[in-house]
Amino acid sequence: MVAFGTLAILIVATLASLFMAWTIGAGSSGSTPFAPAVGARAISVMRAGFLVGILGLLGAILQGANVADAVGTGLVGGLTLSPTAATVLLLLAAGLVAVGIFTGYPIATAFTVTGAVVGVGLGLGGSPVWPKYAEIGTLWLLVPFVGGGIAYVTARVLRHESIPERYTIPALGAIIGLIVANIPFTLLGSGSSGASIAAAATAELPLPSAIGQALVSLLVAVAAAGALVWDLDSSVEGAERHFLLALGGLVAFSAGGSQVGLAVGPLLAAVNGIALPITISLFALLVFGGIGLLAGSWMGAPRMIKAIAQDYSSLGPRRSIAALIPSFAIAQTAVVFGIPVSFNEIIVSAVVGSGFAAGGAGVSTRKMANTVLAWIGSLALALALGYGLITVIQLF
Repeated sequence: MVAFGTLAILIVATLASLFMAWTIGAGSSGSTPFAPAVGARAISVMRAGFLVGILGLLGAILQGANVADAVGTGLVGGLTLSPTAATVLLLLAAGLVAVGIFTGYPIATAFTVTGAVVGVGLGLGGSPVWPKYAEIGTLWLLVPFVGGGIAYVTARVLRHESIPERYTIPALGAIIGLIVANIPFTLLGSGSSGASIAAAATAELPLPSAIGQALVSLLVAVAAAGALVWDLDSSVEGAERHFLLALGGLVAFSAGGSQVGLAVGPLLAAVNGIALPITISLFALLVFGGIGLLAGSWMGAPRMIKAIAQDYSSLGPRRSIAALIPSFAIAQTAVVFGIPVSFNEIIVSAVVGSGFAAGGAGVSTRKMANTVLAWIGSLALALALGYGLITVIQLF
């Protein structure tokens, strides 16, 4: 039997997790995926908020397991987060993200949650997990250079007059098709990480695994390129807009898969650390977190979508496409390796990279400097406050 006090704290932790999911949906995963498309006037702000909520929910359910497990159990060694610890860190992180939402600056959710989890965990006497920190830090540092660099090169190619869109757009579509064919989906595999379309299809083919996956991946890539070739025959502008919206949808789906773990990961650890009369599965927690993302996207995302779309760069369809391609690839890399990643960092870096391809037109240097400072400050503040708050609580 669970003590009444423990059960009450667990209920508060659950509400805190829901609030965290709401703030993520309203700020990070809800605002960033379709921001370039809104900036390019391919979709309205309100419609973008509606679609990103639905796609984020699906991504949370189908791809959220790896990051949730990493956040809940992989950031601090030697202990399991208690309901009290989970409540403290979730309320702390959600509060910082909420400040970012209402001030108009995109606080990096992954930075705040990671800092809060590590701070609280170390305050409880846990040990640092340096290999995981090195893995996370490496990705965080590489995102601006890799994402921004790929976006810059892609935008330059798309803007080059000697390379017609009828070649570049289908080629980029083929690359996206290759990625889609090889990203994991929970429902396609027997394990918690799931399996890719290529792997699942190969299991039904009388072919060696490597050959079968390569063949399926090629077929998906050709199908994506072929669809864009057909669309380009009708209208170049229409094809660019359709491709841009498809990319926004894929990024929104990826956002749900990577961001839901920031909300439900600590709750997963708290649930696993106590004996409950019922079993709460990871799948149930992912659905719970996904619903929180959906609510946040519908209720709070439009403000941040507008801020990112208009304040960082005035994008056209080609520069928006260039921004979303590396964003999708980086997000899926983080999902596969279970690394908490900031979608604000990914999108903003890619938007700025594509903006510099046009000579830096519309890129606000002051806004970018303030955003970077907000990212660094949120990590340091969450780490310090998490450590301090849990230390004070243990004194009583």
